[in-house]
Amino acid sequence: MSYANKLRCKECGRSYPLEPMHVCEFCFGPLEVFYDYEAIKDVISHERIASGPPTMWRYADLLPCDPKRVVDIGTGFTPLIRAGNLARKLGLKHLYIKNDCQNPTWSFKDRVVSVATSVAKEFEFDTLACASTGNLANSVSAHAARAGLKAIVFIPANLEQGKVIGSAIYSPTLVAVDGSYDDVNRLCSELGDRYPWAFVNINIRPYYAEGSKTLAYEVCEQLGWRTPDRCVVPLASGSLFTKIYKGFKEFAWLGLVDWRATRMNGAQALGCSPIVEAWDKGTLDVRPQKPDTIAKSLAIGNPADGYNALKVMKETGGGATAVTDPEVIDGMKLLAETEGIFAETAGGVVISGLRRMVESGEIDPDEVVVAFITGAGLKTREVVAPELDPALSITPSLAAFEEALLEREGALPAGRNG
Repeated sequence: MSYANKLRCKECGRSYPLEPMHVCEFCFGPLEVFYDYEAIKDVISHERIASGPPTMWRYADLLPCDPKRVVDIGTGFTPLIRAGNLARKLGLKHLYIKNDCQNPTWSFKDRVVSVATSVAKEFEFDTLACASTGNLANSVSAHAARAGLKAIVFIPANLEQGKVIGSAIYSPTLVAVDGSYDDVNRLCSELGDRYPWAFVNINIRPYYAEGSKTLAYEVCEQLGWRTPDRCVVPLASGSLFTKIYKGFKEFAWLGLVDWRATRMNGAQALGCSPIVEAWDKGTLDVRPQKPDTIAKSLAIGNPADGYNALKVMKETGGGATAVTDPEVIDGMKLLAETEGIFAETAGGVVISGLRRMVESGEIDPDEVVVAFITGAGLKTREVVAPELDPALSITPSLAAFEEALLEREGALPAGRNG
């Protein structure tokens, strides 16, 4: 059984039954899943969690699905890496990387889609759909295949080829829309009213979003049942950001960790930074922007959860920053060169954003900091490829190698005989 017992409006607090709906009929605010936390408190423990599967479903008590009927492709419990090399570069003492590149379709979207697909099956939908900047389309396509559902996924036509192939391989109906993600999302909202499909980020959104909490749960467990001092999270719609914080709060409410208000910091690309712009202006009024950035997975000009992300920043003493496209590439390279992690452009945003926060003095060197890397770099390789050193091209001879290396490096390494 699931301990979810209702949907509740985040704005006016009105309650609704657990149905495929996402907007309050009274104030049009977003709906969120609410649980019987007292019942959960009676059963949950460190030992119960640790005895669960090595996936996100070890936290099934806190997710809105029947744990016996979940659609799981092996998502979650990804590494939390002590990033010593990068920490030294940035001047930090306790930096961790939460590497969600290692999920089955190589992004954190597998977390939310695993929940959404499970709920869609419970509601007896036969078609899974989404509006996507790429990673979500990959995950919806894969989970639909696993669940035996039809899939129809909508993407902007200018999407990176790696993400297009990453969906097409699962044989969904793939629809490339001539427009931005916001255009795609508006179209899908109309389609959601017309067709009886489970749009994971529209009519199933309250359930879908809950999957992001598992990142917070894992970080707490992997840190030895404690919360970090600060998190740096990429901002797109703002949902991931708010749900990570919700996960920390839930663990504290349930007595699984001691409560410490983790500071929540977000990062966006300057070419699509409506949440950061609002933060810098000291307002909760997020004004839409037309995206123009290489960080396409974050290119949501009208973020659905921007308002709530800003409230979390203010509540926790966090903040937000935006970085340029060249900084995005620099961040991708820096993470790869120091920690051996090839992240997509969103990861470059996080690492360069983190660097800016450290340089400005916003982050104290003694803080325990977790940077969330949410997608793998092979999906966006064309962005960084022109900035990489080409291979040495030689004939198969020692002399040719040494000549090429000397030209590249300016010197040869010492030989065995000095």
